[in-house]
Amino acid sequence: MPGERLGTLLGVLLAGPHRGPAEEIVRQLTDLYGEGLTRIVGTLREHAPASVGVIADDDVVADLLALHDLHPLDAPARVQLALDRIRPQVGAVGYLDTDDGVVRLSVGASRGCSSAARATVEAAVRDAAPELTGVEIVAAPVLYQIGMGPPAASEGRAS
Repeated sequence: MPGERLGTLLGVLLAGPHRGPAEEIVRQLTDLYGEGLTRIVGTLREHAPASVGVIADDDVVADLLALHDLHPLDAPARVQLALDRIRPQVGAVGYLDTDDGVVRLSVGASRGCSSAARATVEAAVRDAAPELTGVEIVAAPVLYQIGMGPPAASEGRAS
């Protein structure tokens, strides 16, 4: 995947003696592509508003739009969609809120959150909303039902 190769190359450049110029090149390229995407999305919103959502359905395009704050959905909505997709794998996980770039999620108290499930949730959130800086997972409180229960069967009735 191009993103993985880019990460490797950036790692090499940023670890070397030319870190400053490498960072400046990345910043300039990011700004250039960001300006181009801003113009494209602006034109689409003006002439074909529904198409912005259509192009945002592509994972690579969605990442670029989110990176440049152009995605048609805000971060909480993207996180919720990501949680909906992974819920069959990780069980009950829900969005609580976002504060200072950290998203708070709840997991069912009975299941807890294994390290594998936690990694899956964190990766899904990072992919859906790369602008967020952290994920906090809290266990949902255990709720007990207190009551009389179902009425007892009458003695004279057949069951």
